[in-house]
Amino acid sequence: QVQLQESGPGLVKPSQTLSLTCTVSGASITTNNYYWNWIRQPPGKGLEWMGVIAFSGSTYYIPSLKSRTSISRDTSKNQFILQLSSVTPEDTAVYYCARSFSTGIYEYDYWGQGTQVTVSS
Repeated sequence: QVQLQESGPGLVKPSQTLSLTCTVSGASITTNNYYWNWIRQPPGKGLEWMGVIAFSGSTYYIPSLKSRTSISRDTSKNQFILQLSSVTPEDTAVYYCARSFSTGIYEYDYWGQGTQVTVSS
């Protein structure tokens, strides 16, 4: 029932800001005890967790990306948004949004299908 869908540009030029939107249906992003994450997978590499916005609006980012990552939300549209500034070709990846929760053990229950983002001039 819960669905997440990523949207945004597939091609971004170096030094620009990448903006991706995750649209959620079947659940509210403000529902207590759920967390809304951005995760990416560069070609040939594993999944890399980027950051999260909690049901309360609190945000957390991986230290290596913290200086240029921002996650926000639009509760009226039930969306959360990733902004990654000063992109380089190293940011080329499939980007996913996903929901998580904790029952003592932190886990994900729903994922978007992913969207390919290529950074190139």
